Amino acid sequence: MRVIDGAGTFTRGADPVHWVEQLRVPDLSVGTYSIPAGSVDDQEPHTEDEIYVVISGRATFEGGGDHAAVGPGSVIFVPANEVHRFTDITEDLATVVIFAPAEGSRSSA
Repeated sequence: MRVIDGAGTFTRGADPVHWVEQLRVPDLSVGTYSIPAGSVDDQEPHTEDEIYVVISGRATFEGGGDHAAVGPGSVIFVPANEVHRFTDITEDLATVVIFAPAEGSRSSA
């Protein structure tokens, strides 16, 4: 067992959009993705499936041609290689992100 300290806690890094990986094993990785209100989420599609769990903040999530308002308690599944991002971030956003398999473990080719 392992308690993942700090997962889902809003943090600021050198860049406004901040990713911190808190756990990595071959089959999955877990981290916190923080985006300050008013910032731009410019992430690229990932080669792994992922789940976002919104811990705090409010935004719109766009993916697969759809969009939805999200806030604390929202859970979003994004299949591998799907274009997606948070937009209209009205409150500092903190999400727990789960990648399966671990983020960056699949080739993008």
